[in-house]
Amino acid sequence: MAAVALVDLLAGPEIGFLALFSIGPAFACVSGTVRRALVVGALGFLLCLCIAWYDGMLDTRRAAVALATVAGVTGAAALAATLRGRFERELADVRSVAEAAQRVLLRPVPRRAGRMRVAVSYTSAAAEARIGGDLYEVVLTPSGSTRVIVGDVQGKGLEAVETAAVVLGAFREAAPDEPVLEAVGARLERALNRRLEGEEFVTAVLAEVDTDHTVTLLDYGHPPPLLLRGDGAVQFAEPSLTAPPLGLAALGPDGPRPYRVELAPGDQMLLYTDGVTEARDARGCFYPLERRAFLLKDDDPDSALEALRRDLVGHTAGPLKDDAAMLLLRYRDDGPATR
Repeated sequence: MAAVALVDLLAGPEIGFLALFSIGPAFACVSGTVRRALVVGALGFLLCLCIAWYDGMLDTRRAAVALATVAGVTGAAALAATLRGRFERELADVRSVAEAAQRVLLRPVPRRAGRMRVAVSYTSAAAEARIGGDLYEVVLTPSGSTRVIVGDVQGKGLEAVETAAVVLGAFREAAPDEPVLEAVGARLERALNRRLEGEEFVTAVLAEVDTDHTVTLLDYGHPPPLLLRGDGAVQFAEPSLTAPPLGLAALGPDGPRPYRVELAPGDQMLLYTDGVTEARDARGCFYPLERRAFLLKDDDPDSALEALRRDLVGHTAGPLKDDAAMLLLRYRDDGPATR
Protein backbone atom coordinates (compact mmCIF):
# COMPACT_ATOMS: atom_id res chain seq x y z
CA MET A 1 0.00 0.00 0.00
CA ALA A 2 2.94 2.32 0.61
CA ALA A 3 4.16 1.56 -2.92
CA VAL A 4 0.69 2.35 -4.32
CA ALA A 5 0.65 5.67 -2.44
CA LEU A 6 4.13 6.58 -3.73
CA VAL A 7 3.31 5.69 -7.33
CA ASP A 8 0.05 7.65 -7.18
CA LEU A 9 1.82 10.73 -5.80
CA LEU A 10 4.46 10.55 -8.54
CA ALA A 11 2.01 9.85 -11.37
CA GLY A 12 -0.56 12.47 -10.38
CA PRO A 13 -4.35 12.25 -10.31
CA GLU A 14 -4.72 11.55 -14.03
CA ILE A 15 -3.78 7.84 -13.79
CA GLY A 16 -5.84 6.81 -10.75
CA PHE A 17 -4.36 4.11 -8.52
CA LEU A 18 -6.79 4.57 -5.63
CA ALA A 19 -8.58 1.22 -6.01
CA LEU A 20 -5.26 -0.63 -5.64
CA PHE A 21 -5.28 0.08 -1.90
CA SER A 22 -7.62 -2.90 -1.63
CA ILE A 23 -4.59 -5.14 -2.25
CA GLY A 24 -3.57 -4.71 1.40
CA PRO A 25 -6.61 -6.33 3.08
CA ALA A 26 -6.82 -8.91 0.28
CA PHE A 27 -3.38 -10.25 1.19
CA ALA A 28 -3.80 -9.73 4.93
CA CYS A 29 -6.42 -12.49 5.16
CA VAL A 30 -4.12 -15.11 3.67
CA SER A 31 -2.23 -15.83 6.88
CA GLY A 32 -3.42 -13.27 9.42
CA THR A 33 -6.33 -13.05 11.83
CA VAL A 34 -9.64 -11.27 11.35
CA ARG A 35 -8.31 -8.36 13.40
CA ARG A 36 -5.29 -8.05 11.14
CA ALA A 37 -7.49 -7.99 8.03
CA LEU A 38 -9.67 -5.26 9.55
CA VAL A 39 -6.70 -3.18 10.70
CA VAL A 40 -4.99 -3.38 7.30
CA GLY A 41 -8.29 -2.63 5.60
CA ALA A 42 -8.82 0.43 7.79
CA LEU A 43 -5.29 1.60 7.02
CA GLY A 44 -5.92 1.11 3.28
CA PHE A 45 -9.18 3.05 3.50
CA LEU A 46 -7.41 5.90 5.34
CA LEU A 47 -4.58 6.02 2.79
CA CYS A 48 -7.09 6.01 -0.08
CA LEU A 49 -8.97 8.86 1.58
CA CYS A 50 -5.81 10.91 2.14
CA ILE A 51 -4.51 10.40 -1.41
CA ALA A 52 -7.92 11.30 -2.86
CA TRP A 53 -7.91 14.51 -0.80
CA TYR A 54 -4.31 15.31 -1.84
CA ASP A 55 -5.22 14.80 -5.52
CA GLY A 56 -8.31 16.97 -5.16
CA MET A 57 -10.58 14.08 -6.04
CA LEU A 58 -12.40 13.58 -2.76
CA ASP A 59 -15.79 14.58 -4.21
CA THR A 60 -15.41 12.62 -7.47
CA ARG A 61 -17.04 9.36 -8.55
CA ARG A 62 -13.60 7.74 -8.97
CA ALA A 63 -12.74 8.33 -5.30
CA ALA A 64 -16.13 7.05 -4.14
CA VAL A 65 -15.73 3.85 -6.16
CA ALA A 66 -12.18 3.35 -4.84
CA LEU A 67 -13.25 3.83 -1.22
CA ALA A 68 -16.18 1.44 -1.70
CA THR A 69 -13.81 -1.11 -3.26
CA VAL A 70 -11.40 -0.94 -0.30
CA ALA A 71 -14.29 -1.30 2.17
CA GLY A 72 -15.81 -4.22 0.26
CA VAL A 73 -12.51 -6.10 -0.04
CA THR A 74 -11.87 -5.50 3.67
CA GLY A 75 -15.22 -7.10 4.54
CA ALA A 76 -14.51 -10.05 2.26
CA ALA A 77 -11.02 -10.42 3.76
CA ALA A 78 -12.45 -10.50 7.29
CA LEU A 79 -14.93 -13.20 6.26
CA ALA A 80 -12.20 -15.21 4.54
CA ALA A 81 -9.98 -15.00 7.63
CA THR A 82 -12.89 -16.19 9.78
CA LEU A 83 -13.54 -19.19 7.54
CA ARG A 84 -9.84 -20.03 7.30
CA GLY A 85 -9.52 -20.00 11.09
CA ARG A 86 -12.51 -22.33 11.38
CA PHE A 87 -11.05 -24.74 8.81
CA GLU A 88 -7.67 -24.69 10.56
CA ARG A 89 -9.29 -25.61 13.88
CA GLU A 90 -11.21 -28.44 12.21
CA LEU A 91 -8.01 -29.68 10.58
CA ALA A 92 -6.23 -29.61 13.94
CA ASP A 93 -9.03 -31.73 15.43
CA VAL A 94 -8.80 -34.23 12.58
CA ARG A 95 -5.03 -34.46 12.96
CA SER A 96 -5.34 -35.12 16.69
CA VAL A 97 -7.78 -37.96 15.98
CA ALA A 98 -5.44 -39.34 13.28
CA GLU A 99 -2.50 -39.26 15.68
CA ALA A 100 -4.56 -41.12 18.28
CA ALA A 101 -5.47 -43.74 15.66
CA GLN A 102 -1.82 -44.01 14.67
CA ARG A 103 -0.77 -44.67 18.26
CA VAL A 104 -3.39 -47.42 18.56
CA LEU A 105 -2.75 -48.99 15.17
CA LEU A 106 1.02 -48.68 14.90
CA ARG A 107 1.97 -48.62 18.54
CA PRO A 108 5.64 -48.64 19.60
CA VAL A 109 7.28 -52.03 19.22
CA PRO A 110 9.64 -53.61 21.79
CA ARG A 111 13.14 -52.31 21.20
CA ARG A 112 14.71 -55.52 22.50
CA ALA A 113 13.57 -59.11 22.18
CA GLY A 114 16.01 -61.61 23.62
CA ARG A 115 19.28 -60.81 21.90
CA MET A 116 17.48 -59.06 19.07
CA ARG A 117 17.39 -55.31 18.79
CA VAL A 118 14.44 -53.87 16.88
CA ALA A 119 14.02 -50.59 14.99
CA VAL A 120 11.10 -49.42 12.88
CA SER A 121 10.48 -46.66 10.36
CA TYR A 122 7.27 -45.56 8.66
CA THR A 123 6.97 -42.91 5.96
CA SER A 124 3.48 -42.22 4.63
CA ALA A 125 2.90 -41.13 1.05
CA ALA A 126 -0.07 -39.02 2.14
CA ALA A 127 0.83 -35.43 2.94
CA GLU A 128 0.83 -34.63 6.65
CA ALA A 129 -0.13 -38.24 7.48
CA ARG A 130 1.67 -40.69 9.73
CA ILE A 131 -0.22 -43.80 8.80
CA GLY A 132 -1.45 -45.46 5.64
CA GLY A 133 -1.82 -48.95 4.20
CA ASP A 134 1.48 -50.39 5.45
CA LEU A 135 1.65 -52.19 8.77
CA TYR A 136 4.10 -53.78 11.20
CA GLU A 137 4.04 -55.38 14.63
CA VAL A 138 6.34 -57.27 17.00
CA VAL A 139 4.88 -59.67 19.58
CA LEU A 140 6.80 -61.52 22.32
CA THR A 141 5.40 -65.01 22.93
CA PRO A 142 5.27 -66.94 26.24
CA SER A 143 7.71 -69.53 24.83
CA GLY A 144 10.43 -66.90 24.44
CA SER A 145 10.28 -66.51 20.66
CA THR A 146 9.44 -63.27 18.86
CA ARG A 147 6.87 -63.02 16.09
CA VAL A 148 6.90 -60.21 13.56
CA ILE A 149 4.69 -59.06 10.70
CA VAL A 150 5.31 -56.48 7.99
CA GLY A 151 2.58 -56.01 5.42
CA ASP A 152 1.16 -53.82 2.70
CA VAL A 153 -2.57 -53.36 2.07
CA GLN A 154 -3.74 -53.00 -1.50
CA GLY A 155 -4.89 -49.44 -2.14
CA LYS A 156 -4.71 -46.27 -0.07
CA GLY A 157 -6.89 -44.06 2.06
CA LEU A 158 -9.22 -44.87 4.92
CA GLU A 159 -10.21 -48.28 3.54
CA ALA A 160 -6.56 -49.36 3.55
CA VAL A 161 -6.19 -48.14 7.13
CA GLU A 162 -9.28 -50.11 8.14
CA THR A 163 -7.91 -53.28 6.53
CA ALA A 164 -4.55 -52.73 8.24
CA ALA A 165 -6.39 -52.52 11.56
CA VAL A 166 -8.06 -55.89 10.88
CA VAL A 167 -4.72 -57.55 10.09
CA LEU A 168 -2.93 -56.08 13.10
CA GLY A 169 -5.78 -56.97 15.45
CA ALA A 170 -5.82 -60.57 14.25
CA PHE A 171 -2.03 -60.84 14.48
CA ARG A 172 -1.88 -59.45 18.01
CA GLU A 173 -4.51 -61.93 19.09
CA ALA A 174 -3.07 -64.99 17.31
CA ALA A 175 0.69 -64.49 17.66
CA PRO A 176 0.98 -65.25 21.41
CA ASP A 177 -1.39 -68.25 21.28
CA GLU A 178 -0.84 -70.28 18.12
CA PRO A 179 1.82 -73.02 18.37
CA VAL A 180 3.19 -72.57 14.82
CA LEU A 181 3.55 -69.63 12.48
CA GLU A 182 1.36 -71.24 9.80
CA ALA A 183 -1.58 -71.18 12.24
CA VAL A 184 -1.04 -67.45 12.75
CA GLY A 185 -1.21 -66.93 8.99
CA ALA A 186 -4.40 -68.99 8.81
CA ARG A 187 -5.99 -66.78 11.48
CA LEU A 188 -5.08 -63.69 9.47
CA GLU A 189 -6.59 -65.24 6.34
CA ARG A 190 -9.87 -65.97 8.10
CA ALA A 191 -10.03 -62.47 9.58
CA LEU A 192 -9.48 -60.90 6.16
CA ASN A 193 -12.04 -63.13 4.47
CA ARG A 194 -14.64 -61.75 6.83
CA ARG A 195 -13.61 -58.18 5.99
CA LEU A 196 -12.52 -58.02 2.36
CA GLU A 197 -14.68 -57.99 -0.74
CA GLY A 198 -13.81 -58.78 -4.34
CA GLU A 199 -10.09 -59.08 -5.06
CA GLU A 200 -8.68 -56.94 -2.27
CA PHE A 201 -5.58 -58.38 -0.66
CA VAL A 202 -2.68 -57.80 1.71
CA THR A 203 0.92 -58.83 1.02
CA ALA A 204 2.85 -59.72 4.17
CA VAL A 205 5.88 -61.42 5.63
CA LEU A 206 5.53 -63.24 8.95
CA ALA A 207 8.70 -64.04 10.88
CA GLU A 208 9.36 -65.99 14.05
CA VAL A 209 12.71 -65.54 15.77
CA ASP A 210 13.41 -68.58 17.96
CA THR A 211 15.59 -68.52 21.05
CA ASP A 212 18.40 -70.12 19.02
CA HIS A 213 18.11 -67.16 16.56
CA THR A 214 16.75 -69.25 13.74
CA VAL A 215 14.21 -67.17 11.84
CA THR A 216 11.19 -68.92 10.33
CA LEU A 217 9.55 -66.96 7.52
CA LEU A 218 6.19 -67.07 5.76
CA ASP A 219 5.96 -64.91 2.63
CA TYR A 220 2.49 -63.99 1.36
CA GLY A 221 3.44 -62.42 -1.97
CA HIS A 222 5.62 -59.82 -0.25
CA PRO A 223 9.12 -58.55 -1.10
CA PRO A 224 11.68 -60.90 0.53
CA PRO A 225 13.59 -59.73 3.62
CA LEU A 226 17.09 -58.36 3.16
CA LEU A 227 19.91 -60.07 5.07
CA LEU A 228 23.03 -58.11 5.99
CA ARG A 229 25.66 -60.41 7.43
CA GLY A 230 28.21 -59.34 9.98
CA ASP A 231 30.98 -59.66 7.36
CA GLY A 232 29.18 -57.25 5.03
CA ALA A 233 27.60 -59.82 2.70
CA VAL A 234 24.13 -58.85 1.47
CA GLN A 235 21.44 -61.19 0.17
CA PHE A 236 17.67 -61.51 -0.06
CA ALA A 237 15.96 -64.28 1.92
CA GLU A 238 13.70 -65.42 -0.91
CA PRO A 239 11.20 -68.28 -0.55
CA SER A 240 11.56 -71.32 -2.79
CA LEU A 241 7.91 -71.04 -3.92
CA THR A 242 5.74 -67.98 -4.35
CA ALA A 243 2.37 -67.80 -2.60
CA PRO A 244 -0.68 -65.56 -3.02
CA PRO A 245 -1.23 -62.58 -0.72
CA LEU A 246 -3.52 -62.75 2.27
CA GLY A 247 -7.13 -62.54 1.15
CA LEU A 248 -6.53 -64.39 -2.13
CA ALA A 249 -5.95 -67.92 -0.82
CA ALA A 250 -9.13 -69.20 -2.46
CA LEU A 251 -8.01 -67.92 -5.87
CA GLY A 252 -4.47 -69.22 -5.97
CA PRO A 253 -2.26 -72.19 -5.07
CA ASP A 254 -1.56 -73.41 -1.58
CA GLY A 255 -0.38 -70.96 1.05
CA PRO A 256 3.29 -70.23 1.67
CA ARG A 257 5.68 -72.86 2.93
CA PRO A 258 7.82 -71.88 5.91
CA TYR A 259 11.53 -71.45 5.27
CA ARG A 260 14.34 -70.74 7.71
CA VAL A 261 17.29 -68.38 7.96
CA GLU A 262 20.12 -68.66 10.47
CA LEU A 263 21.35 -65.49 12.13
CA ALA A 264 24.73 -65.06 13.78
CA PRO A 265 25.94 -62.28 16.06
CA GLY A 266 26.22 -59.08 14.01
CA ASP A 267 23.70 -60.20 11.39
CA GLN A 268 20.71 -58.06 10.50
CA MET A 269 17.40 -58.70 8.78
CA LEU A 270 15.41 -55.88 7.18
CA LEU A 271 11.71 -56.40 6.49
CA TYR A 272 10.17 -53.72 4.30
CA THR A 273 7.28 -52.90 1.96
CA ASP A 274 7.39 -52.30 -1.78
CA GLY A 275 7.24 -48.56 -1.19
CA VAL A 276 10.98 -48.88 -0.52
CA THR A 277 12.14 -50.94 -3.49
CA GLU A 278 9.70 -49.32 -5.95
CA ALA A 279 10.61 -45.72 -5.09
CA ARG A 280 11.88 -44.02 -8.27
CA ASP A 281 14.20 -41.11 -8.86
CA ALA A 282 13.75 -38.41 -11.51
CA ARG A 283 15.09 -40.78 -14.20
CA GLY A 284 12.66 -43.54 -13.22
CA CYS A 285 15.28 -45.76 -11.57
CA PHE A 286 14.17 -47.89 -8.62
CA TYR A 287 15.79 -47.47 -5.22
CA PRO A 288 18.83 -49.82 -5.06
CA LEU A 289 18.17 -51.28 -1.60
CA GLU A 290 20.79 -54.01 -1.87
CA ARG A 291 23.52 -51.53 -2.80
CA ARG A 292 22.47 -49.10 -0.04
CA ALA A 293 22.41 -51.73 2.70
CA PHE A 294 25.78 -50.50 3.97
CA LEU A 295 23.91 -47.59 5.57
CA LEU A 296 22.64 -50.04 8.20
CA LYS A 297 26.09 -50.50 9.75
CA ASP A 298 25.61 -47.77 12.36
CA ASP A 299 25.99 -49.10 15.93
CA ASP A 300 22.57 -47.77 16.86
CA PRO A 301 19.84 -49.59 14.88
CA ASP A 302 17.46 -46.62 15.08
CA SER A 303 20.11 -44.29 13.65
CA ALA A 304 20.98 -46.86 10.99
CA LEU A 305 17.38 -47.20 9.87
CA GLU A 306 16.90 -43.42 9.89
CA ALA A 307 19.96 -43.05 7.65
CA LEU A 308 18.43 -45.51 5.21
CA ARG A 309 15.08 -43.69 5.33
CA ARG A 310 16.72 -40.31 4.60
CA ASP A 311 18.62 -41.87 1.72
CA LEU A 312 15.36 -43.27 0.35
CA VAL A 313 13.65 -39.87 0.51
CA GLY A 314 16.71 -38.27 -1.07
CA HIS A 315 16.56 -40.81 -3.91
CA THR A 316 13.05 -39.67 -4.87
CA ALA A 317 13.95 -35.98 -4.36
CA GLY A 318 10.45 -35.35 -3.08
CA PRO A 319 7.47 -37.02 -1.43
CA LEU A 320 7.21 -40.78 -1.78
CA LYS A 321 4.58 -42.13 -4.17
CA ASP A 322 3.76 -45.02 -1.85
CA ASP A 323 3.94 -45.71 1.88
CA ALA A 324 7.27 -47.15 3.02
CA ALA A 325 7.57 -49.24 6.18
CA MET A 326 10.82 -50.83 7.39
CA LEU A 327 11.53 -53.04 10.39
CA LEU A 328 15.11 -53.93 11.29
CA LEU A 329 16.08 -56.97 13.38
CA ARG A 330 19.69 -56.97 14.58
CA TYR A 331 21.26 -59.91 16.39
CA ARG A 332 23.27 -58.25 19.13
CA ASP A 333 25.87 -59.98 21.29
CA ASP A 334 26.44 -57.51 24.11
CA GLY A 335 25.51 -59.33 27.25
CA PRO A 336 22.74 -61.51 28.63
CA ALA A 337 19.50 -61.78 26.72
CA THR A 338 16.64 -59.56 27.84
CA ARG A 339 12.86 -59.61 27.35
